Amino acid sequence: MKFVSWNVNGIRACLKKGFLAYFEQVDADFFCIQESKCQAGQVEIDLPGYEQYWNYALRKGYSGTAIFTKHTPLSVKYGVGDRDTEDEGRIITLEYERFYVVTVYTPNSKRDLARLDERLEWEDNLRAYLIELDQQKPVIYCGDLNVAHEAIDLKNAKPNVGNSGFTNEERGKMTLLLNSGFTDTFRAMYPQEDNRFTWWSYMNKVRERNIGWRIDYFIVSDRLNQHVTNADIHDQQLGSDHCPVVLELDIE
Repeated sequence: MKFVSWNVNGIRACLKKGFLAYFEQVDADFFCIQESKCQAGQVEIDLPGYEQYWNYALRKGYSGTAIFTKHTPLSVKYGVGDRDTEDEGRIITLEYERFYVVTVYTPNSKRDLARLDERLEWEDNLRAYLIELDQQKPVIYCGDLNVAHEAIDLKNAKPNVGNSGFTNEERGKMTLLLNSGFTDTFRAMYPQEDNRFTWWSYMNKVRERNIGWRIDYFIVSDRLNQHVTNADIHDQQLGSDHCPVVLELDIE
């Protein structure tokens, strides 16, 4: 099975920049997007053979997630714990017989860290939710997680220590998750590979010089590690300030 995750930074804009050509080429079983930035009825995408599940933010032109899949789920959930709704459209969970697929667009703690406390609470709630799911069946968790976990995951680590996305607090929450029975699939497959990033600032020539951050992930329950056949970053794919990340598993 092939899984793709991509923060499209506005699906309507990305559709004008080659989204469908990439979608058809990659031929994923599950294609997850974050930061769709649209409301119900604002965009219609014809994807033959795929079911579409959207979680829209209440605020227009903001956040939002979607999953396009070839496989009908047993259940669909928007939110965590007992909640099946959340205002910013950040979470979708699809349940299948043998696993869960969870896509997430993690809140940014903001340049001045004004949202850091809220972000840390989010991380705690989401981790508890993922652990709860994992106790029932394995989890495939993906999305724009808005954190570079280790120094190898961004181009200029030292000057960015303490900045949004590379605070000790945010990195610590990622460590807690990974220590709770989950694996960062790309880093597990390529423990020493550097200069592989998934997001670049729109500032002049930043992407051309590959001054980026790896903040988009596929994270799986540890017991799925033996089933991982490929974990990749499609960093040549344009259309957003992020690029797609890919996971392949030998499960059905």
